[in-house]
Amino acid sequence: MSDIETLFGLLRQSADADVVDLLERRVREAPDRALNRMNALDLAREGGLDEERLIAGLLHAVQLGMLEMTWAVMCPSCAGVLAANKSLKTLTSPHYHCAFCAAGYETTLDNLVEVTFTVSPRLRKIAAHNPDSLSVAEYYRQVFWSSAIDLPDDLDKVMRELTLETVDLPPGERAILSLNVPAGTIIVFEPVTHTAQFLEVKGEEASERQNLSLIFNKAETHVNAVTLRPGPLRLTLDNRIDGRVLPAVWVANQALDALLSRRKPALTAKRLLTNQTFRDLYRTDTLAIGQRLKILSLTFLFSDLKDSTQLYENVGDLVAFDLVNEHFRLLQEIIASERGAVVKTIGDAVMATFETPDRAIAAAIRMREAMSDLGAERQRQGLLLKMGIHEGSCLAVTLNGQQDYFGQTVNIASRVQGLAASRSIVVTEQVVENAEARNLLAAGGLTPARRSVALSGIADKVSVYEIP
Repeated sequence: MSDIETLFGLLRQSADADVVDLLERRVREAPDRALNRMNALDLAREGGLDEERLIAGLLHAVQLGMLEMTWAVMCPSCAGVLAANKSLKTLTSPHYHCAFCAAGYETTLDNLVEVTFTVSPRLRKIAAHNPDSLSVAEYYRQVFWSSAIDLPDDLDKVMRELTLETVDLPPGERAILSLNVPAGTIIVFEPVTHTAQFLEVKGEEASERQNLSLIFNKAETHVNAVTLRPGPLRLTLDNRIDGRVLPAVWVANQALDALLSRRKPALTAKRLLTNQTFRDLYRTDTLAIGQRLKILSLTFLFSDLKDSTQLYENVGDLVAFDLVNEHFRLLQEIIASERGAVVKTIGDAVMATFETPDRAIAAAIRMREAMSDLGAERQRQGLLLKMGIHEGSCLAVTLNGQQDYFGQTVNIASRVQGLAASRSIVVTEQVVENAEARNLLAAGGLTPARRSVALSGIADKVSVYEIP
């Protein structure tokens, strides 16, 4: 039996069979570029598979050494990869700058960081394992641009139309280009060093040849735009790094804007952190101690069993223990199916996160019904959940040896849960104002009742809504 067959046999023990079949076909038959920085959501769509099961399968494949995971900081404007990390632990800069767009961004996990998967050389060697073997167009496709941009198959042809020149320049060498630059904005961009020089070309056509020299090195520099006149330009390019550089002279026009605006959904770091399989596999190895990463919007759900102490008194420790364990199992199953994850349990309480408020509400409604069914099945009608939901910004951190969250949003969510009576779900205004959440409640014929309350540690009164 080959190594590939052995590894896929192991993967079948933990991943969905259809997911494993898709991955095996891809490894055996797909072109090299289809196995580099794979977009999980795109792969699920192509294979007609459930996204969460596909993501779980990819994560198990990473654990087996079959795939490599990359956390890429991407520019929201051009979708270029600004930094590629093998782990969230190395994502330490609070800000990133895109030379191609001449713009800077605060580091957040919502839409700035994507997670992709590349086949390991152990399974199959592909060209991207040696980026120096890639053509200029394929380097842009497979290394510079993220999986969130929908690039055409004929990228090489498109680049010839959008650039005045492209150069594959070996280390220590110089290229001298003779160009005729049109009026408008020209960008000389090099994707290996992430160096850019903007040229503002305007005025009367030059009667004599103009000259410009650029040096590519490891130093991070932000240079001002150079003003030129339309006409002949002698552009000298010097490579001062120990690897090749791939400068291209881009014409900034509507055609380039059209290329960069071709987008598709990608797996974000925020979504992966709310994936139950990811939490199970990477519970203690996600963030470094002291590392703090910002999330602009995350939804928190807190639940607690009503009168659990009385339950232990009424039925005894063994029966109560069994009931509480079954309650945890059911809640985790429902939370995971709604694209959420259990962060931790505290006594009989659960803290969970969801990417969006509507997912949290859907999970809460199902959890409430599941507890009623479990109580009826075990003849324990008092098995009731109190739940609270809040959405807002937070910090992803490591606390007590595992990935956790910190901030006022977490505090409010916990305190809102404390307002819930038996079988009630209490949510904040931010949650009910979410469009998808409103549609979900309307579809279920549920009309939340509003009230204004004071929460401990919160200066102003908070509007909360009880979902009947």
